[in-house]
Amino acid sequence: MRSPALRHVLTHLITPLLMCLGMGLAYMGAFVTPQPHHLPVAVVGAGPQAKVFAQTVKDAAGDQLDVRTVGTRKAAVDLLESRDIDGAYVPAGAPELIVAGAGSDMSATAVEKVFTPVAARQGHPLKVTDVVPPSSDDPTGQGLFFLLVALSIGSYASVAAIGAAGAALSMRIRALLTLGVSAAVGGIGALLAGPVFHLAPHGLAGVWGMAWLYSAGILFIGVGLHTFLKRWTTLTMMVLFVMLNFTTSGGLFRPELQNGFFGTLHAFWNGAGFVEGARSLLYFGSDGLGRDLWTLVAWLLAGLAVTAIAAAYEGFRTSASHGAHAAGGGHAAGGAHAAGAPRTAPALPVRDAGEEATGSRPAGASAAETPEEAAEEELEETVGV
Repeated sequence: MRSPALRHVLTHLITPLLMCLGMGLAYMGAFVTPQPHHLPVAVVGAGPQAKVFAQTVKDAAGDQLDVRTVGTRKAAVDLLESRDIDGAYVPAGAPELIVAGAGSDMSATAVEKVFTPVAARQGHPLKVTDVVPPSSDDPTGQGLFFLLVALSIGSYASVAAIGAAGAALSMRIRALLTLGVSAAVGGIGALLAGPVFHLAPHGLAGVWGMAWLYSAGILFIGVGLHTFLKRWTTLTMMVLFVMLNFTTSGGLFRPELQNGFFGTLHAFWNGAGFVEGARSLLYFGSDGLGRDLWTLVAWLLAGLAVTAIAAAYEGFRTSASHGAHAAGGGHAAGGAHAAGAPRTAPALPVRDAGEEATGSRPAGASAAETPEEAAEEELEETVGV
């Protein structure tokens, strides 16, 4: 292409177009057609009659439900509070459906849709009892998902500021900035969850701790990747922490209402670790909280590993660059001495501090583009996203 400026613009347009495609595939694939897949429910009752009833429900639902029987209502409530099931149906007398709305409002709604016609065939209206309701300030229970969105934006947008604008800084300084920014993002999240929107009536310190772990994992991964990907880091972060993260977090639909791909990622993705951990802390007596915390810690350790690899790579590249400069200067001085010229080394071209730290111009930068201009473009692109 003859026009460098046009080529430069077209190169920058690749990112938003790929984001358009990726967001459409991810969000529509995860949210447009939610269907139950092995949704765990229970039928309350003892004896052969209850087992026959449960089998009848299972046969009618097929793979949509996993149906078990429990002997008492209390046992069913215990399973709901440990999030082993999403609903329990009590067929005796006036039919009752027991749910835990704080675990997932959408799952509770799906279970209600399943058992409403069952109760109608028994000739009774269905009574729905929510034994673990969400906070009155978050009646749908989806506030934690939107808190996740806020934390994610603050985290991955900060990657461009630290990675691009801070390219002239050593990796140690960038790592310290990452720690500080992640703590600030976690603090903002705790402020939103507590005094602003009252999503967390208790356990606010724990919410801040999980928010810090979540944000630090994203930031360390992004700052480390920026050494290698430069301006393509934004697209990579969008894929990892938006397209695959929001859709698998369980904040809107739990994995039992999604297809196998998104349901599988829910088991170990960091967004799911934060949302499910916060639910466990706030509503379910910290049941299962340890598993969610280990998920967040694993992502943080992965981020630290990526950052350490990036630091080693930058150190090696800087040493190699200095060695090449020294060798080039020595050869030039030796040639001048042999010709009888004064022993003065030729002046080396002055390199920008940001370019010296990275060893090369950012990917996608034109020949006349300075590192500062490339960093500014990356920051503008990230903020635009």
